[in-house]
Amino acid sequence: MPGIALLRDPRSLPEALAHPVIAIGNFDGLHRGHRAVIDRTLALAQRLGRPSAILTFEPHPRDFFRKGEPVFRLTPLAEKAIIAERLGLDALIVLSFDAEMATTEATAFIEEWLASRLSISAVIVGTDFRFGARRLGTSGLLEREGLRLSFGVEILPEVAIPGGGRVSSSAVRLALEGGDVELACELLGHRWFVTGEVLHGERRGRELGFPTANLRLDASCRLRFGIYAVRALVEGQVRDGVASFGRRPTFDNGAPLLEVFLFDFDGDLYGRALIVEFLSWIRAEEKFVSAEALVARMAQDVVEAKRRLGRVAPGADISIFEKQIA
Repeated sequence: MPGIALLRDPRSLPEALAHPVIAIGNFDGLHRGHRAVIDRTLALAQRLGRPSAILTFEPHPRDFFRKGEPVFRLTPLAEKAIIAERLGLDALIVLSFDAEMATTEATAFIEEWLASRLSISAVIVGTDFRFGARRLGTSGLLEREGLRLSFGVEILPEVAIPGGGRVSSSAVRLALEGGDVELACELLGHRWFVTGEVLHGERRGRELGFPTANLRLDASCRLRFGIYAVRALVEGQVRDGVASFGRRPTFDNGAPLLEVFLFDFDGDLYGRALIVEFLSWIRAEEKFVSAEALVARMAQDVVEAKRRLGRVAPGADISIFEKQIA
């Protein structure tokens, strides 16, 4: 990813990233609460003349402890890197969350990773930050160890959206599971988006007059099945569209697939990477009595998607595409 270094389990940092100011957390979604931590990280790094970074873990710790019950990942690593780059961070540091990491005591993590390998200048965390074996490490412990090991520590309070409601990754997941992408975007502070390679399909959409770009989403995705107004980044241009996420009950009731119909576009996208933003829920997935009935409803969906998209200008300040096309 241009503009950001992606480092996995580094034993040390390159000179350009020496003595960084870092934020630590899972940062799934990089929502408004995460943004407050990251904004402070960026500001402090600038004041100290140091590089900025976030430190996160893969796989998600919950996946390690609850094998077979994957957490709905709002931002798998590729999406996380896109947002981190957009925010202006210098590095995304990814540590493997395995049996060794899970049993590392909090003080040992601080000494080995923060003080020794990364040699940080300062660390920023949220007030509810927990780390180390059995999650016994707290922000208070981090403060005390920072004094002992000579790095700065700042602890930020939780963030709520206007009108109440704690901002959290869990709240975003619940919104998306209910199809409420507008609420999810309000909590995130940017539009929720997915990335993926356009797959070859059965060309059924083209036969119906609605050729689609098909993407297989992360296996953990629990977005509500249905029809959405979307925008996609295609060859450096933002294009409006309508998308169906689901199992295609009218035809095969197969594995979940995202099918994106882009308005006024007839290019070949097979094998290309696509970024798709979700702007609005239109309706639930349905099983139709015939292909003709489905086509008639799809035509209505296009009209409705265009109406909703017409109310939101491309490049709005919560669009992930703003940085991508700059």
